[in-house]
Amino acid sequence: MPDRQSAHSASTAKLALRDQLVTARNRRSLLEVGEAARAIAEHVLATPEIGRTATITAYVSIGTEPGTTQLLESLVALGKRVILPVVLPGLDLDWSVYDGPTSLAPARMGLLEPVGPRLGVEAVATADLLLVPGLAASATGDRMGRGGGCYDRALARVPVGTPVWALLYDDEVGVDVPTEPHDRSVTGAVTPSGLHLFAG
Repeated sequence: MPDRQSAHSASTAKLALRDQLVTARNRRSLLEVGEAARAIAEHVLATPEIGRTATITAYVSIGTEPGTTQLLESLVALGKRVILPVVLPGLDLDWSVYDGPTSLAPARMGLLEPVGPRLGVEAVATADLLLVPGLAASATGDRMGRGGGCYDRALARVPVGTPVWALLYDDEVGVDVPTEPHDRSVTGAVTPSGLHLFAG
């Protein structure tokens, strides 16, 4: 019974924090979102890890998420193989190669997803670096997502030691994130101020 109570407590705390974080994001101006996107792209591209990667997972940002358009174009220009998520009916993630803006089409939940051949759910394990969405991360890498569990399922397939970085705003790092057993952590966060690596 205590386990069930603690799980319920964590779930309730998550809902409250998620609502707070989404509200704060929705207050950000288009100017701030654009400036954050440029800074995050510069920081990602400047990391030594980028030079050692062949395949990178990323995603197409929506709304007031830190923008990824410039980052995606820059990664492709560097010759990186960028794979993007495709949300499956059961909220797991399939993957497909990003081949420029014309390779994207509107999908469920207001998302833009790649239309190319599907690579399968295990494709995430082939990435050398993962850039993932989130709403916040704790000082030890606990990640707060949107609540669907898509990335928790996907990250369970990623080999230990693979860098997994959430793209966030500065005030979303160091947040006390409630956790449940199924939650998967990230190894770092990239914000407008730079790359923050977590000890775990």
